[in-house]
Amino acid sequence: MSLLVVGLSHRSAPVSVLERASLSSDTQIKLLQDALAAEPAAEAAVLATCNRIELYADVEKFHAGVAELSTLLAQHSGVGLEELTPYLYVHYEDRAVHHLFSVACGLDSMVVGEGQILGQIKDALALGQELHTAGRLINDLFQQALRVGKRAHSETGIDRAGQSLVTFGLEQLADGADIENWAADKRVLVIGAGSMSSLAATTLARLGVSELVIANRTLERAERLAAVLGEAGGVSARAVRMADLADELTRADVAVSCTGATGLVLTAESVAAALAVAPSAPDAGAQDDLRAPDGSLVARLAAAAARDGRVADTSLAGTAVGDTGVSNTGTDAAPHTPAGPESPADSCPVGLDQSHADELAQHGAWVDNAGRSIRTGSGARARVNGDVRLALLDLAMPRDIDGAVHRLAGVRLVDIESLAEASADAPMAADVDKVRGIVSDEVAAFGAAQRAAHITPTVVALRTMAADVVAGEIARLEGRLTGLDEKQRAEINQTVRRVVDKLLHAPTVRVKQLASEPGGAGYADALRTLFDLDPETVASVSRADMNDPNRGRV
Repeated sequence: MSLLVVGLSHRSAPVSVLERASLSSDTQIKLLQDALAAEPAAEAAVLATCNRIELYADVEKFHAGVAELSTLLAQHSGVGLEELTPYLYVHYEDRAVHHLFSVACGLDSMVVGEGQILGQIKDALALGQELHTAGRLINDLFQQALRVGKRAHSETGIDRAGQSLVTFGLEQLADGADIENWAADKRVLVIGAGSMSSLAATTLARLGVSELVIANRTLERAERLAAVLGEAGGVSARAVRMADLADELTRADVAVSCTGATGLVLTAESVAAALAVAPSAPDAGAQDDLRAPDGSLVARLAAAAARDGRVADTSLAGTAVGDTGVSNTGTDAAPHTPAGPESPADSCPVGLDQSHADELAQHGAWVDNAGRSIRTGSGARARVNGDVRLALLDLAMPRDIDGAVHRLAGVRLVDIESLAEASADAPMAADVDKVRGIVSDEVAAFGAAQRAAHITPTVVALRTMAADVVAGEIARLEGRLTGLDEKQRAEINQTVRRVVDKLLHAPTVRVKQLASEPGGAGYADALRTLFDLDPETVASVSRADMNDPNRGRV
């Protein structure tokens, strides 16, 4: 076994690099075809998700394989090799098996324990089988990875360690609120009708949103998804064309996007335009949000300034700092009133001590941030002030939604980058250790099985040669002993075959056991040398096994 994986993921590369290195379906096909055309690779599979790109291959030589696979990833991803190389990781043989099994169990996912990766591994294997790039090793590896992932989910509580990326993203949008209560009255626009968008729509329907609108470039696909959601989920669902996206966005409370588009689907300008015509758009009095609250330090400072004649004498409580009407000439100002006994000249007119200075500094930060956004503790990008009028969940890679929308008032954006930040601090369940134990055991078992399977063609060739020798000797004996009846010939035939089987049984069983141990690959070579087996006969057995149409089908 010479399994090699070269790839990059959210753990090794920043989101900006992952966005640019994403592979379309057509690009994945071309990558697999070129990988097989390359000399070091005998078979290959590509696992491409929203946060990882990995190329698996059976290679003859490690260094040549790494160089070739890295070059192919750079060529097909569109990211230069020099820029891509620092973010690539390489795993070989048992470590490569361990990596894929960990991925299948959700241990390497952005949200630990998510189960969607199993479907993506299944799709990667199906593509390799369809293109005939998946041979014996890739088939066995990916089939076993699927079984290990299912075992981890059925035998442990790994599901409790995290949720699917969709559910986790929606929880970040809910920002601590109960997700079902948060979703109950929402009108949701889902952009795209692929696997991730369908999962998002299904999840939202299960949560009980009031309306689902599916927008897709192929209207028929969106209509099928809407029909399924309407029948199975009992939710109001309808399909629209992408041309209707702008109009539907004005009515949506939540928008979830995951398409294969190479450019932005929602720009900051289109989101701003949707908010401008939305029924809940703020009126001209929105600037009142900047007025200092009654009784606050800023209001008291403004009142003192007016009392001392530094600003116009207006109703100051709750007046914005910028709206106090300062006189530039001083001719319209009220005469300065000397400080009274209760307000010494050397003291602050509103009693500003160090504790109040802290409050003033806090207000200064509030004013400074009034037009900007902050990153909340949940990892989502959200406004400092105001209610969320439009919640956006971007699950695409590269991104569908302009990151600049988080600067718009009333917009909350959760994307792959913010999900990565939020999940980094997510609590890990104790079941993760159990899953790691399962992975270690399964890696050892897979390695033993592969080493044992490596010698199987040699054993089969040996038994075939022995059967040919027996047949030849029986034919020669029948030519010399012509007086034997049928019963005697059958007895002699059975006796000779039994002798050969007994002689070969112990050595072949033992050699399989030895071959399953680390370093046991050499026993196949020894067997071929000792019995002078024809290499072509051994190779033909391997080819027949690999070309079995029922082998490794998902």
